[in-house]
Order: sequence, then structure tokens, then C-alpha cells
Amino acid sequence: MAETTAPRRTRRRRQPLTRERVLRAALTLADERGIEAVSMRKLGEALGVEAMSLYKHVAGKEDVLDGIADLVMGEFEVPAAGEDWRAAVRRGAISAHRALLRHPWAGSVIESRLKPGPARLRYLDAVVGAMRAAGFDLATVGRAFLALDSHTYGFTLQELAWPFDQERAPEMAAVAARMFEGAYPNLLAMAELAASSPTGVPVEFEFGLDLLLDGLERLRERG
Repeated sequence: MAETTAPRRTRRRRQPLTRERVLRAALTLADERGIEAVSMRKLGEALGVEAMSLYKHVAGKEDVLDGIADLVMGEFEVPAAGEDWRAAVRRGAISAHRALLRHPWAGSVIESRLKPGPARLRYLDAVVGAMRAAGFDLATVGRAFLALDSHTYGFTLQELAWPFDQERAPEMAAVAARMFEGAYPNLLAMAELAASSPTGVPVEFEFGLDLLLDGLERLRERG
């Protein structure tokens, strides 16, 4: 009888640790459990390694936060040279808004970083370049940047803090209408309007963005 040999057990090779892999794991951890969950110990657990081994690839938690902030910035659409300034800035702002909604922790982290990464610098430089090419002076570009950022980050923060889903807006507006009745006639009118609409008062990031861009275009035309 021929001798049978047991099948050789193959050992699965562990995926090597890299800076990219560490940062992607931190991004997933922040998305799933919140930015407070991002620590070197928990990151090591998520990757199945000792926390000390992470220091070969990242300098520490602040370096990790710098890195994942820049990963999110990499999801912002960068204006291309030669594009119409308004279309380019508008698309960039909309893409930023969507990225910040996908990563609810990211707005405050991005704005708190002292060491902006290459993705953020590339985006900011392209927006400044698009506006300068359109004829805006640098002082106006700086002020416009603050206004656009305030709308993008502020509107997103307000959306994320909303205490109920948009589908429940008419129901909640009806509750508010009863509370406003007899004391706040203008709020009552607004609540009644929202209660009669399938989605309540529309939550439209683009509405405020277009108001800002309209104003900037008028400034540009006046020189």
C-alpha cells in the first residue's frame, strides 16, 4: 500500500506593517468608534501588533491624527488649473462637505492640525490659484477662504448635530408648531410650512454656498 502523506499546512504570512496601513486602520477606527477611540494601544489591537511596533512607522498619536486628517483631505476635489473659478471652488466645497459627513470626527481634527499634510496643502494652493487666476486680489482670497470654510465646516457640524433624522422633520415641525402657537407667530408660520412638506425645511448646503459665490462674483466684477 502506498504511503499517504499528510497535507502540508501552509502558514499565512502576516501583512507587513507600513505607515499607510497604520493610518488606514486609524481612519477606520475613528469612523467606527469616534476620534476618542484612536490611541496607540487600540490601534495596535486593531492591527494585531504590540503598540510599540507602531512607532517604527508613526511618531505618536499626534502624527497619526495629522495623517488621518490628511487622508480625509485627500477626498476633497482639487481644482484643476485653467478651470472656471466658480465651478472649481463650488465642486471642491461640495466634495469637502460630503467627505466631512462621511467622517463625522474630521472637521475639528483637520482644523486643529499645526502640521498640514500634502493633500491639504495641495487643495488649499489650488483653490487660491483658481481665485487669483480669476482676478481676485490676495486679501479678498483670504477673506473668501474664511467665509467658505466657515460655511463648509459650520454647516456640516450643524447637520451632524441635528437631533432627529430628516425623515422625521415634518413630525417634529408639527410638535414645534404646537409649542410656538400663541407666542411666536413667525416661528409658528415656519413650523407649519415645514410640517406641510414631506421633508420639512430643506437642508441644502449648496444654497448657502451659492449665496457666497454670488457675492464673490459681484466683487470680482467690480474689480
